Amino acid sequence: MSNAVSIFKCLGDPTRFAIMSLLCRSDSYVELLAEKLSLTPGTISHHLKKLEEAGLVRCSRAQFYMIYSVNREQLEAPIIDYLVVDDALDDDSAYRQKVYDSFIAGGRLVSIPTQRKKREIICARLAEEFEPGRTYTEPEVNEILTRWHEDYCFLRRELIAFGLMERDHEVYWRVK
Repeated sequence: MSNAVSIFKCLGDPTRFAIMSLLCRSDSYVELLAEKLSLTPGTISHHLKKLEEAGLVRCSRAQFYMIYSVNREQLEAPIIDYLVVDDALDDDSAYRQKVYDSFIAGGRLVSIPTQRKKREIICARLAEEFEPGRTYTEPEVNEILTRWHEDYCFLRRELIAFGLMERDHEVYWRVK
């Protein structure tokens, strides 16, 4: 992911973008790029170093000059390849644990979260109290939910609303 960030960061700089535009047309050297962009060779060298570190340009020696060219393989990769999220970023278990720690103490809900996302996380945890494939009567559901919080009616409605449980004529079952 850090490589993708450095690529986008490099291309986000107007000077580097201009350098890349020129190099896409033809390979070049520092002094010529400096002249075309009305910048000093030192400034161009600085930006080329950043582009090279990101893997966007390559450098080769031709007699007295260092010739810079575009790394076409890097540029031809679809943008989606750079945006694929790392599994570590996709894992929300740390956030879930933080929600549990904030709202559950001693095996009971301290309070019902007001934020929908946090309430959904808590309801998903409560749904684990019900066995998949088994049906429950409304008094059984109420008893299980009362162990967690006194407002079992609200929790029961939320389990249904989040699609974690379904009901039909006072018979409930776990969906997910």
